[in-house]
Amino acid sequence: MGIADLGCSSGPNSLMVISDIIDTVYATSNRKGIPLPELRVSLNDLPGNDFNNIFISLPEFYSQLKMEKNIGPEGCFISGVPGSFYGRLFPKKSLHFIHSSSSLHWLSQVPRLLDSNILKPLNKGNIYISKTSPGSVLDAYLSQFKRDFSVFLKSRSEEMVVDGHMVLSFMGRVSTDPSSEESCMQWELLAQALMSMALEGLIEEEKIDSFNAPYYAPSAQEVRSVVEEEGSFTINCLEAFEIEWDGGAPSNNNFQKHIDKIEKDNFSRGQQVAKTIRAVVESMLEVHFGRKIIDELFKRYAQVVGDYFSRTSAKNIDLVISLTKKG
Repeated sequence: MGIADLGCSSGPNSLMVISDIIDTVYATSNRKGIPLPELRVSLNDLPGNDFNNIFISLPEFYSQLKMEKNIGPEGCFISGVPGSFYGRLFPKKSLHFIHSSSSLHWLSQVPRLLDSNILKPLNKGNIYISKTSPGSVLDAYLSQFKRDFSVFLKSRSEEMVVDGHMVLSFMGRVSTDPSSEESCMQWELLAQALMSMALEGLIEEEKIDSFNAPYYAPSAQEVRSVVEEEGSFTINCLEAFEIEWDGGAPSNNNFQKHIDKIEKDNFSRGQQVAKTIRAVVESMLEVHFGRKIIDELFKRYAQVVGDYFSRTSAKNIDLVISLTKKG
């Protein structure tokens, strides 16, 4: 049985999904009274991913498999496959199940956002889609997502067996408006932190104008439309889930009595979100803006996010789609 996890990263969670998949295959085999198939597990990410960090943890992983399920090294073969999933990665008809989490909202490249007549940035003061972004920026981001997601689906359709299954989860939105808070507020707040530094002369404003995130949070309808147009897969289900930015605020029933604690909680939550976002985007920001501004940027970002928490409940939308390869 060929299994692939696309966008596996290299942290402590890299083998968690694979472990869950193996658990499901193992339980299903036992329930049906059939032998467990040999499992060929492929972990994919970009070539710069720290695959060695994953490989170092494999002996312990195999040991746990042997102890809990009596699956030895001859029953589960795990390998790394470096490369972009916006293109072919595996031989034809070699995969039965594909999983990808928190990856497909990253585009293969930044859309071209220059005015072709005067060669000036179209998205001034922003680093992603915003309420102030012109319609051409929104169109460019959507077009890039459609191209990328279509290539992804076509590539996977060639690699999968008929009736193979794929489960994908990625950031998205339920609103039809791509500039809605649920899809772009974290980037909007990061832009605010950058602009505050520009006002103090710590960053050139032109640097901000020329940076745009290679990211797009599609609507459920946009996802469905690309799948149907590409034509290789049947949608089993497509659902949207709300996820709080930091896992939720501490409960507090007496606002007046505990206002100081609430303010501290908001600041603490802002710091936690800033750490999370920094772990994801620091490398791309460092390449564009330089290393020396990063600490100050995320210090300010934590404050901006904490202030945002004091005014609203901040939530992201996670889209989850289950697909089956057509015959």
